[in-house]
Amino acid sequence: MDSTEGNLRALLTGGSQLKTRVQHPEVHERKDRGEYYWFFRYRKDEIQPDGTVRTTRAFKTLGPSKGKDAWTITKAREERDKFLADLNKATTTVQAAMQPNPEDTPTDPGEFKFGPLAEMWKRDYVDKVAAGKHLIAVGTRTKYTWALGYILPKWKDARLKDLKAKDVMDWLQEVSTSWHGMCGLRNAMSGIITRATEWEIIPRSYANPMKWVKLPKKWEVYEKRILSPEETAQVLAQLEEPNLLICETCLDTGTRISEALGLMIKHVDLKNGTIRIDQRNCRGDIDVPKTAKSKRILTLGALTPRYQKWIASLKRKGPNDWVFPQEEDLSLPRWDSGVRKALKDAAWSIRADGAPDEDTGLDFPGFGPHSLRRANITWRQDVGGSSIEASKIAGHSKVSTTLDYTIVGIQRQDELTRKIQEKRAKAAEETDSTKPPVTTLLAAQRKRARIARAAIKERKANVVEIQKGAVA
Repeated sequence: MDSTEGNLRALLTGGSQLKTRVQHPEVHERKDRGEYYWFFRYRKDEIQPDGTVRTTRAFKTLGPSKGKDAWTITKAREERDKFLADLNKATTTVQAAMQPNPEDTPTDPGEFKFGPLAEMWKRDYVDKVAAGKHLIAVGTRTKYTWALGYILPKWKDARLKDLKAKDVMDWLQEVSTSWHGMCGLRNAMSGIITRATEWEIIPRSYANPMKWVKLPKKWEVYEKRILSPEETAQVLAQLEEPNLLICETCLDTGTRISEALGLMIKHVDLKNGTIRIDQRNCRGDIDVPKTAKSKRILTLGALTPRYQKWIASLKRKGPNDWVFPQEEDLSLPRWDSGVRKALKDAAWSIRADGAPDEDTGLDFPGFGPHSLRRANITWRQDVGGSSIEASKIAGHSKVSTTLDYTIVGIQRQDELTRKIQEKRAKAAEETDSTKPPVTTLLAAQRKRARIARAAIKERKANVVEIQKGAVA
């Protein structure tokens, strides 16, 4: 146990306290020591002189399991429960051992301070390194670190009971104008409490107060937009290798920019014209792709000879060498920032003659390599691919995500509308203007229906006459 954990409760509530846990270990029978008896193991916390807590695995013998005075398993379990009754009560505190009023130390989870929980979450989860690797991806770590920069100044000294839904919501609306920003802050706060619950710092029966913080309807800061095929061709014509090949890979195969820049020579199969997405490169951090379904094989199509030519020009062609290395250091992969800047500069440069200086050409807020991936998902369905196919090729975990990426442009809408109109017009031409011939069976059915309606009408008229007579 980390030495800081012994004083965790002191940080959270103001008094040093042993870790609260409810133990209910199973009773076992020992048969390998020449005698038979019931026993169980339990965790024993001891406060050290320096205030830290030392946890040991203790062994408790209950009674004989065989022989004249043997205990039944039921009796052994009853004795176990009696022994653990005191351990499972409210935790003993250092303050209780030194002062006559143990009630002075709060044990209600609502009294816990949020700041120490957040700092523990950052140390033991966000920044945690195990087996030489971080527990979470660099992008997620960056997002969480950004969130803590806003959260701690406001809520560091707040207690969990003070995290009222309205107060948190008012603060979110004050510090962020983006729905995604508000969502990121709220989720980080919720994650801090959830992780503390998983670690049994907070009892699992304690309700996370952040579940009551309901965000407003989602809105986008930037319009979800893609360039037309003609505009895209104009932009790509301004690029040079390898930025051109990287952007065309995102556009034609639907890869994420991090997946394209994570390609090694061993991932490219020139014979079959495919690339294998096994990893991603996010600003130098090499890790597995974003989701489990992101591991996939994609076809290059007409890009295959381009890849063959590019790989042939590389100075290092080993299986573990990068397809798109840095110019200064061939042992390192390129970063997405350089590709993004080249793409946006190319879009900005395409401006009409005489356009004002503030004109951004074909560039727009949010435009970048991810826009090319969005275009691929949209165009793949335009040319006849199903949403399921587009989702699997894109590596999305859910088809609903593909729905958010798909943009139905005015041109596509007009094309579909005209197809419906053409179909309707063709049907009208093939239909005879005269009424279809009436068969003998249909004529008989219509006659029976007319007779039935006339009979019902006559009965209703008779009822009305009878009622009028009764009134008179």
